Amino acid sequence: MHSSLPARTAIEKSVPSSKLTEGGKCGVCKENLFSGAPVELTQHTFDNHASADLPLVVDFWAPWCGPCRQFAPIFAQAAKDLEPSVQLAKIDTEAQPELAARFGIRSIPTLIIFKQGKELARMSGALPAAQFKQWVKQSI
Repeated sequence: MHSSLPARTAIEKSVPSSKLTEGGKCGVCKENLFSGAPVELTQHTFDNHASADLPLVVDFWAPWCGPCRQFAPIFAQAAKDLEPSVQLAKIDTEAQPELAARFGIRSIPTLIIFKQGKELARMSGALPAAQFKQWVKQSI
């Protein structure tokens, strides 16, 4: 994974959307911009990712949550299937309580889609894979 998320995100923001499907690489470290896996976000990295032109699908979860653990492989597979049209990210609400409070997370898992810093859609609860992908595509 890229060692400097804020720098990578700034580079991602500057890549034309028409070039995203061509498997872009970071101009600084030469790593792939997309890894086919959700990105772990913190309060320090969240705003850079959420403010991008690329839609960001965030899974607010906790390690003790059974439905969250059951949904994790579906979310991980969706990253492989949906990138580079969207970026998927996870926020551990136990480790990042400030972000959970900021977005009024009352139940988990909660899925929120952001684009250019604005919330586009929200859903609470785990979904089957096909329904999750359909929700993302309809919401962006």
